[in-house]
Amino acid sequence: MEKKWLMKNEIPENEINELKEQLKVDRIIAILLHQRGIRSYQQAKDFFKPELGNLHNPFLMKNMQDAVNRLSRAIERKEKILLFGDYDVDGTTAVALLYGVLKNETTLLDCYIPDRYNEGYGISKEGIDFAKENDFSLIIALDCGIKAAEKVQYAKSLQIDFIICDHHEPGEIVPDCIVLDPKQIDCEYPYKELSGCGVGFKLLQGYFIQKKYDFQTLFNHLDLLAISIGADIVPVTGENRILCYHGLKVLNANPRPAFQELIELAGKKFPLNLTDVVFTIAPRINAAGRLRTGKVAVDLMISEDLDDLSRLAREINADNTERRGIDKEITEEALKQIESIPGYANMSSTVVYKENWHKGVVGIVASRIIETHFKPTIVLTKSNGMISGSARSVNNFDLYKALLQCEDLLEQFGGHKHAAGLSIKPENLEKFRMKFEEVVSSSISITDKNPVQQVDISIELNEIHKGESPNEIPRLKKMIEALEPHGPGNMKPVFHTSNLFTTDSKILKDLHLKLKVVQPNSRLQYDAIGFNMSKKESEAASGIPFEMAYTLETNEFNGRKSIQLNIKDLREMI
Repeated sequence: MEKKWLMKNEIPENEINELKEQLKVDRIIAILLHQRGIRSYQQAKDFFKPELGNLHNPFLMKNMQDAVNRLSRAIERKEKILLFGDYDVDGTTAVALLYGVLKNETTLLDCYIPDRYNEGYGISKEGIDFAKENDFSLIIALDCGIKAAEKVQYAKSLQIDFIICDHHEPGEIVPDCIVLDPKQIDCEYPYKELSGCGVGFKLLQGYFIQKKYDFQTLFNHLDLLAISIGADIVPVTGENRILCYHGLKVLNANPRPAFQELIELAGKKFPLNLTDVVFTIAPRINAAGRLRTGKVAVDLMISEDLDDLSRLAREINADNTERRGIDKEITEEALKQIESIPGYANMSSTVVYKENWHKGVVGIVASRIIETHFKPTIVLTKSNGMISGSARSVNNFDLYKALLQCEDLLEQFGGHKHAAGLSIKPENLEKFRMKFEEVVSSSISITDKNPVQQVDISIELNEIHKGESPNEIPRLKKMIEALEPHGPGNMKPVFHTSNLFTTDSKILKDLHLKLKVVQPNSRLQYDAIGFNMSKKESEAASGIPFEMAYTLETNEFNGRKSIQLNIKDLREMI
């Protein structure tokens, strides 16, 4: 599919010059900072050196005082506390975070991760029954629970209390218990985009404030929070930027053995950035929950037995390898199924179903389908007599709102704007498919129907190594690294250069496009690689000048580092 390129709005020259003067940076960096809302020296200082002292007071969150009091009372009275987390990365890191901190406060602590296949998403009756059978009187739900009103009521009937730490959109009925969720309509907490693990962290922060504890013990666990922020694709802005910045510092300066093992098995090296977390650590943690149980991932992150830890890491790495094969096979089947849907080309959504597809990978498959057919997509399978699955969105289309309009046909659903999970009775599948298509087609904008390539700034190749030796990493690249961690709200800068030619092109592994690019007015030649872009070779090698959108990366080969352009898209110039 051809992408629509969107160039960011031009900034008045006087504002660029003012920022250049204040910060003593060059024009490119001044523009990139202005695009990120930075207009002053103080804002730049807060951005480049986020301070943990600037975290919001946790007691600004609705119900925080009640939550801290209930947690304190449970510890003082020696009640048994169960940490109940979702089976994805956000939920399992949240459980590992709270366990790692609270084990120093009480020995009456355990973890519970629901089985994806037998229990499904969120608070489960089985989990509550487990708590009752084992005398737990307090359950702390992490990254789930905001829509579990009935389950909380069931727990209440068994004299079990709940503290819910969630970040998903609340439904009309909020569970009758202590709920921490900054997205509650009447919650005045200033930052609304915390991960589920982030909400759990705020509970611990409140507990530490009340106990007058040294925060360093808590901050030593910020690596888990950084991983949750990267994996759950929440904005890397505001409070999340502070937490993620310092979490990556912990991860790289003193990596816990679990992550050392996973990185070694993946063939990667420290230091890691947030992109490495998203593509190396997160998929392996997720794989355990997809193919077995998320409890294995929690055990890996909290284990202090090096032999046990090494075994778990190898098993999780093997799970990830197996997961890749499964999702590739199911994606191929789903794409074939799409070919047989009558009138699909004129439809605005994709809903595919096969009863024996692996429930653990349907979310990944939905994302893969969108790479080929750019439409809001739902991939469904059969589980315990119900049809359930995952949904993924495109651009800015609000998936959660669309599912809300289909609520009468759903047994359960939850999530946010870009991703969701749902379950349907088999007899309602076709009705739901029709209703979802009707909702999407009537509400999706023309802009959201087409893949978009955002571009930050146009530059000439000469501006990459500006007066510097081509054999060294340029200052521009080092400044871009200083903008990290990159993620939603602070994406890695995408550059645009026109009037390019290639002096050499080749296809790697039948998939990837490798180019050497030059510009007539430039003294330099750069390596460029476009992953899964082999079909673009004819446009690059036609002899007609082309333009390219790309990011600047560092490539290391035989101990030598060089700049490589990571191609996001290219097209012939008209």
